Amino acid sequence: MPLFGGRRVALLGTGIALPDRILTNDELSRMVDTSDAWIQERTGIRVRHIAEPGQLTSDLAAEAAERALSAAGIPAESIDMILVGTNSPDTLFPGVGPKVQGKIGAPKAGACDVQAGCTGSIYALSMAVTGIASGIWNHVLVIGAEVLSPLLDWEDRNTCVLFGDGAGAVILGPAPEGTRGFISADLRAEGEFHDLITLPAGMAQRPASLETVAGREHYVQMKGNDVFKFVNRKLPAFLKDFLEKSDLKASEVANWIFHQANLRIIDGVLRRLDVDPAKAYVDLDHLGNTSAASVFIALHEAVEEKVLGRGDLVVMTSFGAGMTYGAIAFEL
Repeated sequence: MPLFGGRRVALLGTGIALPDRILTNDELSRMVDTSDAWIQERTGIRVRHIAEPGQLTSDLAAEAAERALSAAGIPAESIDMILVGTNSPDTLFPGVGPKVQGKIGAPKAGACDVQAGCTGSIYALSMAVTGIASGIWNHVLVIGAEVLSPLLDWEDRNTCVLFGDGAGAVILGPAPEGTRGFISADLRAEGEFHDLITLPAGMAQRPASLETVAGREHYVQMKGNDVFKFVNRKLPAFLKDFLEKSDLKASEVANWIFHQANLRIIDGVLRRLDVDPAKAYVDLDHLGNTSAASVFIALHEAVEEKVLGRGDLVVMTSFGAGMTYGAIAFEL
């Protein structure tokens, strides 16, 4: 069963950080063979934020974290653990988590990264809830952060038009009496499809060499059509099963926070669940796919815009390289 046991856990605050630079579809059309109409028709994206040279994932993560702490009214000294979902760490080691711990001054916090493709933030959030519910931690900072732009092949229109940079953060803690908080989660992986989204070179399998650089193997590669088919095949049945095991009905969900990858995927999955696509909060038109950061950024914006309010039931779901996917349900 996917239901959380132990102490009830609540969302206490959110925050985001976005680079100042905005890259439009029209600008991209001068870089690769594409157009604003082509990109919007296939993805729903109009613009995305791109980090400046030297602006790192840990910088955006720390900025989002400080804003979430302020929103929650929780000092950094009270944080017991920091979990960062990311696919674009500054370096493989040290991880982003420990760097954030140092940047925000959280002296008693443990810290690490969670790498599960774009689903990394859902995985990290589920781990955080479990840790608080069990009594190991009281307050956990969970971050989804990406600076993927240096890892994109800006000559490949199939990938470079999709992604943007950004970070989102949430603070979790014990829920007040009578608050439902986090209800359930389910995490999945189907490793036989691990080759659908890859960063081929730079590690043990393909150490950096003149050959890997010449072959442009240090950039994100994706079998876009296969990813689209995989998600549309797997996610509707998975989410239906998730709701049933969580003793929830789709009609009870106030809003769905999807990984912001493709508008056609979001609409298609919800229609197959007999849910009005208008019940999904969508921001990929002005942010693009921010990978592991996308669900936390969307959640923050939905709260800030008062699309979501206290007591609303939310289902957050994502999918990513691996292939991984998952969902988590909670009341604000």
